[in-house]
Amino acid sequence: MYFKNTPIKLVDSRTHGAGTELFIVEGDSAASMVVSLRDGRFQAVLPMQGKPLNAIKATREKVMRYPLFKALSESLGIGLGEHFDVQKLQFERVVLLFDPDADGIHSGALMLLFFYQFMRPLLEAGKIEMVHAPWMQVSVKGESPMYAFSEPQSTSLISQLRTQGHDPITVRYRGLAGIDREILMSTCIEPTTRNTRVMTAADALMVIEVFGGGTSITELAVKI
Repeated sequence: MYFKNTPIKLVDSRTHGAGTELFIVEGDSAASMVVSLRDGRFQAVLPMQGKPLNAIKATREKVMRYPLFKALSESLGIGLGEHFDVQKLQFERVVLLFDPDADGIHSGALMLLFFYQFMRPLLEAGKIEMVHAPWMQVSVKGESPMYAFSEPQSTSLISQLRTQGHDPITVRYRGLAGIDREILMSTCIEPTTRNTRVMTAADALMVIEVFGGGTSITELAVKI
């Protein structure tokens, strides 16, 4: 399913420039949750629907007309194609925040391809971050919950706890909207505590290699 040809509305921050960030979030319910938790002084939210266009495979003309990419370039203030000007960037960072499932991982990878192909200076300047939302909550009696951010990590954590004699209780998160507000805030939105990584051109090249080599989405989640 690809982005529907409907208007995309930016929920802007009150300020721009140093210290500000633009979240790209998949789905209305997830976007609404992020909007309700974000700090409106410096955090903006751009919602999207469905998986982005593959900017590596699509023609340049199709990418230029694509509603999500047009809305993104306008929100960032830097234009697209021959009008691209990184000096006009309105936000210090772009934060990719998607569901912790196969579709979300795929969407994040596709966005990374777009930035590599059409806004590479942002990658080279360390302006693109990928947030890893919790995939599963794992808890044992009498202790604070722990969080796994991928299926392999959850498997390893559960095995470790069982080896220690615990009977772990698990909660699998299917989407951002299903994560408790406090947990979503601390692991995904608050800049000082969220689980995030700065993306690079090398990450995009890895995604291109993965897509061409038949690697599974689960394996891709571990790589990026």
